[in-house]
Amino acid sequence: LLQERHQDALSKACGICVLFIGIAGAMEKMLTVTDGALVGGGSLLVIASLATGGLLGEMLNIEDKIERFGGWLKEKAGSKDSRFIEAFVSTSLTICIGAMAIVGSMKDGILHDPSMLYTKAILDLPIVMVFTATMGIGALFSAIPILLLEGGITLLASVLAGVMTDAVIANLSMVGSVLIFCVGINLFCPFHVKVANMLPALITASILTFIM
Repeated sequence: LLQERHQDALSKACGICVLFIGIAGAMEKMLTVTDGALVGGGSLLVIASLATGGLLGEMLNIEDKIERFGGWLKEKAGSKDSRFIEAFVSTSLTICIGAMAIVGSMKDGILHDPSMLYTKAILDLPIVMVFTATMGIGALFSAIPILLLEGGITLLASVLAGVMTDAVIANLSMVGSVLIFCVGINLFCPFHVKVANMLPALITASILTFIM
């Protein structure tokens, strides 16, 4: 096992990496090159999505429910790890929020092509390994929500195909990257952002794409 100071250093390193993953994903969608100039966009949608989604998430208290599920998993696993729930929630949010999970699952459901999901699994593996080394075995249980998410979207792919346009997926990726950035803040900073309570922002982003 790593010593506490090693875990702290690794946790901060993970936080920095997750911050930049979120920044890169958001900036990729928000910035475009037009006539040789860098042009920004999507700010209004991000603000509206996070504001309305965050309010809805607070009303539903999603984070508390996910933490209780993490506590149930901890009990069933017989773990004494004090950071089990934190590891489960942080890792789950990091690997579940993103366009690859949605697009890959839809390709698997509609075209029976799981190649993107395989690629995502390979990319997720080192993230889970580092989170496990940093925060404990709770990170390994992030496999449960990702299986539920990807499996559910795969089963509903034919229904979602008409809704998940390129614009919707782009905006989902943009807002999801901002949420990943918030996960990085939680790993790096002493204060806590209730990222799970902001998950409805992904739904409001999809709705606002059609409205705006």
